[in-house]
Amino acid sequence: MSTFDLIGEAVLSTHSDAIIEAGRDGIIGFWNPGAERIFGFTSKEAIGQSLDLIIPERLRQRHWEGFDQTLRTGKSRYGAGDVLAVPALCKDGATISVEFTVVPLRNEKDEMTGIIAIIRDVTKRFEEMRSLKRKLAGAA
Repeated sequence: MSTFDLIGEAVLSTHSDAIIEAGRDGIIGFWNPGAERIFGFTSKEAIGQSLDLIIPERLRQRHWEGFDQTLRTGKSRYGAGDVLAVPALCKDGATISVEFTVVPLRNEKDEMTGIIAIIRDVTKRFEEMRSLKRKLAGAA
């Protein structure tokens, strides 16, 4: 096994960040241990399901518009260093705050075949910032 293969295997099996792949149809094809930890669904439960599994209902239309645009154009500002912060759903029904970037997947003809999202749970940091903002607003 090459060093590149070892690195890829180590990254994909991380428990710290979720790495999720979805095809053009928005169906989950890869769900790593980090996704299991963050969202609570096992890979067996998530693979084959729509990304709606983790998208709050009120955000689904906006999500799918962005998803479709990325697949049509092959571009997303969230793959060029910008991070998107959004709420997400867990298996237990809880809503968490996540940040993510996307990596477009392309075939040998350079056609978009899907997207990989690299997701981090930032709920604790988001709640700390909200609490700090409330304290500052109360002190003014």
